[in-house]
Amino acid sequence: MAHLSDIEIAQKKELLHIKDIAEKLSVSEDDIEMYGKYKAKLPLSLIDDEKVNQNNLVLVTALTPTPTGEGKTTVSIGLTEGLNKIGKQATVVLREPSLGPVFGIKGGAAGGGYSQVVPMEDINLHFTGDFNAIEKANNLLSALIDNNIQSRISNLNIDPRTILWKRVIDMNDRSLRQITIGLGGTANGVPREDGFNITPASEVMAILCMATNFDNLKKRLGNIFIGFTYDKKPVFASDLKAENAMAILLKDAIKPNLVQTLEENPAIIHGGPFANIAQGTNTIIATKMGLSLSNYVVTEAGFGADLGAEKFLNIKSAYAKLNPKCVVLVATIRALRHHGKSPKEEYNTPNLERVKEGFRNLEKHIENIRKYNIESVVAINSFISDTDEEVQFVIDACKQLGVEAVLSEGWAKGGKGTQNLAKAVVNVVENKATQLKPLYDWKSPVKEKIETIAKEIYGAEKVEYSKKAQLNLRRIDRLGFNDFAICMAKTQKSFSDNASLIGRPEGFTVTVREIEIAAGAQFIIPILGKMMRMPGLPSIPASEGMTIDSNGVISGLS
Repeated sequence: MAHLSDIEIAQKKELLHIKDIAEKLSVSEDDIEMYGKYKAKLPLSLIDDEKVNQNNLVLVTALTPTPTGEGKTTVSIGLTEGLNKIGKQATVVLREPSLGPVFGIKGGAAGGGYSQVVPMEDINLHFTGDFNAIEKANNLLSALIDNNIQSRISNLNIDPRTILWKRVIDMNDRSLRQITIGLGGTANGVPREDGFNITPASEVMAILCMATNFDNLKKRLGNIFIGFTYDKKPVFASDLKAENAMAILLKDAIKPNLVQTLEENPAIIHGGPFANIAQGTNTIIATKMGLSLSNYVVTEAGFGADLGAEKFLNIKSAYAKLNPKCVVLVATIRALRHHGKSPKEEYNTPNLERVKEGFRNLEKHIENIRKYNIESVVAINSFISDTDEEVQFVIDACKQLGVEAVLSEGWAKGGKGTQNLAKAVVNVVENKATQLKPLYDWKSPVKEKIETIAKEIYGAEKVEYSKKAQLNLRRIDRLGFNDFAICMAKTQKSFSDNASLIGRPEGFTVTVREIEIAAGAQFIIPILGKMMRMPGLPSIPASEGMTIDSNGVISGLS
């Protein structure tokens, strides 16, 4: 019998009405804003800071992944199902998928197999319009900037050569990275160079994810740094009186979205920054919402623990005073083979020696999590190509490090396949949980913060700065932004800034090419190596395998 695809499994599920899912969180129908029968917005009034601090937060991250990912979302959803199966009240809190990966290389981000959030098509496509609102708010500011340069009334004297703000679109489109705008005569504006980032890299997305309430959102939007005037004075979005209009576009997007898992447990999905070029975690508001309504909240942070988890712990948790009580490190045997130098065509070929060599990558991630004063559990996300011998090696090697490794079979079995993982997590939460210790103080010098991450987390020997990055550092100092957090933009394929250095590289140098400023989000973004904030499509994009019939039934979306 052929295996059902993710979308076929999701389409076969008869969903509960969203009011019944809200009821499981003790939220009445009158308190939710329904988007049809299976999606709803949750009002911010449901957040209770006292409960936030009492309940249990579990962070799911991973070893350094292969290009198709190792299944963090699948494990996060499966673990939530497993926790509910063993009698814990648990909610999964996730990011919203971007259309870029959906139609590009990775496919959707609603989990997989029997560990999915549904309605799967809605979540992976336009959902409740949050990304659209973020895109429009971002591009409204772009339009206001160019209009101000063109206008003779209330002109701020902005120097177009210094404008740092870019337009965004939620699609992988490399052709838009660098463009020229304002051509075609004076009626079309002042010609200048511009460019697009992908929507998850927008500072508006970062701000939405860092905001604690609507007033805080508005203030942060006003603090967006745009560029300089001709007489070298800084210009902010508030100088254009942009923050209220931008906030109006985000009035619904700030509210977290409620959906359900395949096993009819609550799921909250909100915000969607990537972890290689942005902070890689859902909104503070969504995490606090989950912790206000559930005893256990399982959340994930993008790519490997050197990216998403580092930012979750040093940026989000440090600012919002969150205290994750356990970190789940997702590992796959195929990723360990990869880090043991298996060629791509042999990722699914058993090879214990390569798994042993690749384990060094996972070992470094385990060491890193302990630096935050948190204990981890390793979830071995099961694939049919795994051998008992390879799995047992990982379990034994982790045990020698004092860490429990558990086979996670959520993709194939849902909550039934993750009960052992859930028990291991509860054991850490109830018996080993400690207080998070961020790796750096936001008030430390910028270079010190960058080098702490590079040396402690990546394992770099030294950090070098290009001339442009050195000029950027002087600008940051002049603007008084030294006490911001650090949000590294780095390849997800390696601990280093060189994607080809797999495993656990040592003795390497990372190069900071340039440093962007996100003053509204309160972090600065060192860009390492060749990172782009607008990805491109692969040679054969996922979109080519998708179809929709005359009844609107979609296939090929995964």
